[in-house]
Amino acid sequence: MPIQPLSRALAHPARRQLCPVPGIALAAGRVHEATGLARRSFAVMLAGAAEGPVLWIVPAWVPERPHPEGVRPFLDPGRLIFATPKRAEDLLWTMEEALRSGLVPVVVADLLGPPGLTPVRRLQLAAEAGAAATGRAPTGLLLAPGDGGAPGVESRWHIAPAHSATRTAWRLERRRARTDPPRAWTLRLDGRQLVAGD
Repeated sequence: MPIQPLSRALAHPARRQLCPVPGIALAAGRVHEATGLARRSFAVMLAGAAEGPVLWIVPAWVPERPHPEGVRPFLDPGRLIFATPKRAEDLLWTMEEALRSGLVPVVVADLLGPPGLTPVRRLQLAAEAGAAATGRAPTGLLLAPGDGGAPGVESRWHIAPAHSATRTAWRLERRRARTDPPRAWTLRLDGRQLVAGD
């Protein structure tokens, strides 16, 4: 049987994109960072842009988890799979193994602080390996408290609530990206549709 050439999308998995909101894209097959009070909301928005299961890694001793009713506007809560490592060092190990498998399209790690360059580089390589092994581009999202600052991420986002009595909204900032300049948007929920404006 002749060997078929790789498709362009498979040969360059980082060129695929996840669009949590029309007009806003994150490179698939890479690891990104989200910060701010609404970082978990951003993770749910990103997960809703993909198909299939979502692995959400959170320390066993942290009680906060996404609530099914809270995620329902963005994705079916049945898609969420929670992993709860008992040791802090197992958070990134779990994420690395999930990305390397290539079987989960979105892997979220709720961290206690931003990781260093070497662990992030390992995560990037694991995502590339997962894409090469399966033809899919698994995307990782690190949720970091404060301003984050993990070196080596593909992009860094900050999101904060901007709700009012009459609307559900967030202020989203792309603070750093390899291929795009910094920019800010106001996101609002219109029914079950997210809309972005400046």
